[in-house]
Amino acid sequence: MSQSINLYNQLANHKLFNKTVNFNLKRIKFALEKLDHPEKKLSNVIQIIGSDGKFSVLRSLRFFIEENNQTVSTHVSPSLTDIRERFWMGDKYLSYIEIKKTIKKIEKLKIPLTIYEVLTLVFIINASIKKNDYCILEAGCLWRLDSNNVIDFPLKQVIVNINKQHLNFLKKKTLNEVILQKVGFLSQFTKIHVGKQKFFVLKRIKHLLKNNSSSVSYSKNWKLVKIKGDFFYKDKKTKIRLNTKYIHSLGLLENLCMAINIGLDLKIKKKVIEKAIPKIHFPGRIDYLDKGRLKKKLSKKERILIDGCHSETSAKNLANYLKTLNEPIYGIWAMTKNKSPDKFIKQFRGIFKKIITINIENESASLSNKFLLNIARQNNYKSEMANNFSQAMKKISSKEKKVICIFGSLYLCGNVLNKN
Repeated sequence: MSQSINLYNQLANHKLFNKTVNFNLKRIKFALEKLDHPEKKLSNVIQIIGSDGKFSVLRSLRFFIEENNQTVSTHVSPSLTDIRERFWMGDKYLSYIEIKKTIKKIEKLKIPLTIYEVLTLVFIINASIKKNDYCILEAGCLWRLDSNNVIDFPLKQVIVNINKQHLNFLKKKTLNEVILQKVGFLSQFTKIHVGKQKFFVLKRIKHLLKNNSSSVSYSKNWKLVKIKGDFFYKDKKTKIRLNTKYIHSLGLLENLCMAINIGLDLKIKKKVIEKAIPKIHFPGRIDYLDKGRLKKKLSKKERILIDGCHSETSAKNLANYLKTLNEPIYGIWAMTKNKSPDKFIKQFRGIFKKIITINIENESASLSNKFLLNIARQNNYKSEMANNFSQAMKKISSKEKKVICIFGSLYLCGNVLNKN
């Protein structure tokens, strides 16, 4: 863990690299040119784009491909507990030594880059050497000028749920502009998969893709159904039981279904997908901590649930799941800046018995616990603040049966996972 922090600090304090967000493809394309275009050596590239659901669709696809005895490299952002999580290379994550060696190689180019561009290059350089059967890249905030948007002919582009996030990076701070940035610049002559969307978003997507030469598959071709208490993926030809004890919410199950639809399109057999489903879990996404140091400190009647939701859409997904629980729920809430905490917390009305607001440790972009406390109280939540996570747990933990829900930021979830 300390090595991971040291690497991030090294990048943040680097004279050549910039930690601010600066969308521009010229820098990374110049770097790739000087590196003799490693991006052109990646096989069967799948790019996952959107606001909510990128990680869960990517991870599900990875499990399906590997269960099919094929290999896949994956690039995710952000990492939860360790920088190495960003770089899956088919059989293992990149080591610290491999990451440091690659950064030194990038340094020699003498090209000013953002930290995210450096991390993208670390992935592309190493994935091009591994030559796995597939390569899956998770887009960053938007898409048009995202550093992952450097592949000329991707096999597939996957559009997960799009909603009103990352407005701070846009001149026109509208949902229309978000959709344009994510969908209006997709590749031609690929296969585009569009996930579940609100009516307005779907209408706008269809309009933007009207003149795109790619084949487009919409989510109307499959659905999530519930039959006698069990959930199933269903399309015209195939029905697959979602045999999982790790995936709890409807939103995450729909993301799993989308991945199943894409997996089937990749000619992965139904039996292979059925075998993979029980193994899939999404760290930090409606994720119960059933073992570990934190769990051992609690009474037997207490459960810890963590979820990195930070948008209105993902908040609704968590809230709908929490409504199904028949036990008291206490919240520990933290968020980073450039989010909408007031709109976010409104989604949980009537759910929490109490909310404790905290700062995110070692995160300069964290909103203050006092600021979040004021928002919680303005929305009529019984709430108080704590100086840190440990203090918040002391305020909540008792012999009473309860769920302790830690939510509002993936960075918060990463901190908690490291403590566990």
